[in-house]
Amino acid sequence: MRLTRTPVRLTKTPVRLAKTLVKLAETPVRLTSTGWGALVGGAVLVAVGYAFGYGEAAALGAVCLLAVVGAVLWAVPAPVLRVERVVPGRVRRGDPAEAVVVLGNTGTRTRRGLRVVERDVVVEVPALRGGAAHEVRYALPTGRRGRVEVGPVRVERGDPLGLVRRTRVYGGSERLLVRPRVRELAVLAGGRVRHGEGPVSGGADDGAAFHALRAYVLGDDLRRVHWRSTARTGTLMVRQTADVPLPLTTLVLDTRRASYGSAEEFEVAVECAASVAYAAARSRFPVRVVSEAGVVLAGGGDGEAVLDALAVVRWSRAGGGASFEGLERHRGGGVLVVVTGAEGGGSGGVARLRGRFDRVSVVCVGGGGARVGGEVGEVRVSSVDELAVVWRREVAG
Repeated sequence: MRLTRTPVRLTKTPVRLAKTLVKLAETPVRLTSTGWGALVGGAVLVAVGYAFGYGEAAALGAVCLLAVVGAVLWAVPAPVLRVERVVPGRVRRGDPAEAVVVLGNTGTRTRRGLRVVERDVVVEVPALRGGAAHEVRYALPTGRRGRVEVGPVRVERGDPLGLVRRTRVYGGSERLLVRPRVRELAVLAGGRVRHGEGPVSGGADDGAAFHALRAYVLGDDLRRVHWRSTARTGTLMVRQTADVPLPLTTLVLDTRRASYGSAEEFEVAVECAASVAYAAARSRFPVRVVSEAGVVLAGGGDGEAVLDALAVVRWSRAGGGASFEGLERHRGGGVLVVVTGAEGGGSGGVARLRGRFDRVSVVCVGGGGARVGGEVGEVRVSSVDELAVVWRREVAG
């Protein structure tokens, strides 16, 4: 096509277009790469056409600019939508998790060009007729343990030419707690029975241990009558019980960065600690978890609370040995389990605590599924699955 040089008279159109672009910058509308190309190309063609008198070039540039303005006018009106989202509260590391978003068109007009954007995930939404709804599902990241921030729902609407996109935010942020994986383990029981000095009771409290037989007193629960002794002695006899203090499981998790060869080894250590503590808490034994940063869980007996507490544990740059602060003064017996890395010294610093607990065991991450003999029981594992195998021998031990 041969361009002819024709005189072009300057009008107010460029000024109006400039004002429109200024308003565009103030609206929640953004240009796509195609839109920026049309905008810049149109401005260049208009400038060249006016400067050199090429009417065809100026007309083509004006069409590009008008296309951008038309796309903005298309996308600026916000669709009337009802947006609901459901995010799971807790999930174990590596398990699949999905967010479910329901978009409902509460208007009367059909809405096209919608899509849901969450981080790097973009889900296209088909045309929504008036009064219709559509469900959108997208995966949430669960590869790393901790709290995952799931931002508010972002719904984008674009024009048919793909020049602009208008983003609108619905709702607020939510959190997904990614907890450590656990394996089924047996409870590591203590070696001494401690209910002999407990408070004596004649009631029928659950968890109380048999203490002695005594003569019936008016007001005793008839369910506690020991009929065989009553028949033998000729006197109504009842069982007398004693409260049984449950053994405390103390778990020390070594969180020093220098104790582990990699971040994955530390994750294995957290999973091992979670498996041991969860097994005790599931059996309704009190559990106390400590680390260099302080107390992670103080005497809890809830397995879900154990997993929640260990979900947010991070490794530290602390030096020296593993933290046994306060354990040297422990006199309550129970079980002590230390979880550390191959570089953390193993059971070297634990032997002095042997007399404070009924049973002491060390789990060393970075080994090969073996048990190391010595004054303190030590198992070396490279995964939580190996711990499930070796732990059976440790419990039987």
